[in-house]
Amino acid sequence: MVVSHCIRVLGRELQVKSTSTPEHVAQVESLVNEKLAEATEAVSSGDHQLVVILTLMNLAEAYLASQKQLEEERLSCRERISSLIGRVDNAV
Repeated sequence: MVVSHCIRVLGRELQVKSTSTPEHVAQVESLVNEKLAEATEAVSSGDHQLVVILTLMNLAEAYLASQKQLEEERLSCRERISSLIGRVDNAV
């Protein structure tokens, strides 16, 4: 069920709709604010648009790295399962 949640990002209150639990929405809000704070420290000009772009780039980079790691783990699991099936077949 879609529920409305009130969050605060960059000092602005926003209403967002989500099927996620309030705890999950709060975790997302916290992560976004944490990453925005990190980018704010790296940008000396105080340009909010630059901070948001840098934050998006950092989050996208982390997302893609996680996706790559997940795919590598899936491949490793497939190889291990295939090897185990081969060993079982040879034993039978």
